[in-house]
Amino acid sequence: MNNERMEKLVHLLKQHGLGGVALNPGSSLTYLTDLHFHLMERPTVLLITPSGSSALIFPELERGKLQKETPLFHAFTYGDDPATWPAVFERAGEWLNLDRGEVGVEPNRMRYLELSYLQTVLPNIDFVDGSQVLAKLRIKKDQDEIAKMREAAKIAQAGLRATLRKIHEGMTEKEIANQLIINLLKAGSDPEMPFSPIVAMGENSANPHAVPTERKLRKGDLLLIDWGAGYHGYFSDITRTFTFGEVDPELVRIGEIVLEANRRGRQAGRAGVEAGAVDRSARSVIASEGYGDAFIHRTGHGLGMEAHEPPYIFGENDFILAPGMTFTIEPGIYLEGRGGVRIEDDVVVTEEGLESLTDMPREVLPLENFIEG
Repeated sequence: MNNERMEKLVHLLKQHGLGGVALNPGSSLTYLTDLHFHLMERPTVLLITPSGSSALIFPELERGKLQKETPLFHAFTYGDDPATWPAVFERAGEWLNLDRGEVGVEPNRMRYLELSYLQTVLPNIDFVDGSQVLAKLRIKKDQDEIAKMREAAKIAQAGLRATLRKIHEGMTEKEIANQLIINLLKAGSDPEMPFSPIVAMGENSANPHAVPTERKLRKGDLLLIDWGAGYHGYFSDITRTFTFGEVDPELVRIGEIVLEANRRGRQAGRAGVEAGAVDRSARSVIASEGYGDAFIHRTGHGLGMEAHEPPYIFGENDFILAPGMTFTIEPGIYLEGRGGVRIEDDVVVTEEGLESLTDMPREVLPLENFIEG
């Protein structure tokens, strides 16, 4: 258990007047305990109160994950008979003296399975949205976290370069995505990656969240690849776009516009600036060229132990950036039925500006420049 992080959470709980938090397996639980659990049919939940007391309810078969010298929490384990599980939850609640007040949960993480047990044995507790507290806990990365993200970016870029060398006409989106996953693992990525790579050719590149298909690469295509790697639990998330053969001049032009929007977004951010200002700077470039309606998503999102986390980079967000915050800058233009360009980098906020953790060429370059022989 990380003492410093636990102390920070306890301070935030007191500051926000919460009687505790209840965490499912996921990034916040791992951030605090250095333990990794996955969601399955057996419930797992970590309860923490403002006194600093904490209880972990989890299956007996997972007890081996506990380091003898580590646990600052009290372990409550159970066997395979679901009929015995409510009693374990009740014992944990009694040990923590949880009898009334509000307990925060992560709305996009807490499952009905765990919540139903908690509500049954703690009927006087109100379970509320605790995302604001937990966002503050993790939003500023320390130097060790940033170093891991920098390495995740290096691994991702090495994996893509190895993949690009072997691409040829007639390869499908699925084939390229599969090769990229293999090369990311060879380059040193954790098995858990931020998401399955997006590989989109031609008209499919106009869909920001395209899923790889059997569509084959042919001359005149744009090729958009959005991918990332994991390193010791921290992620990278990058997008680059390439041309293959002679491409429609307008598609080449939107690549130049998106490149400038990416540059302006990276130039706009620094400590003390609104997150929305980064979006507005990037978006203004695209809008001024007449493609404002074709930029159909925010400019970026926070990045770290999750692929998407605070801060979110959209125009109306008045959240103030501070040193150590990490996020993506990924403007794009998407022309339905024809093709799209997105250029995405990972950045960290400093007092002077935004430092990019990614350094692969951002220009929309010919794929032929990367293919071997």
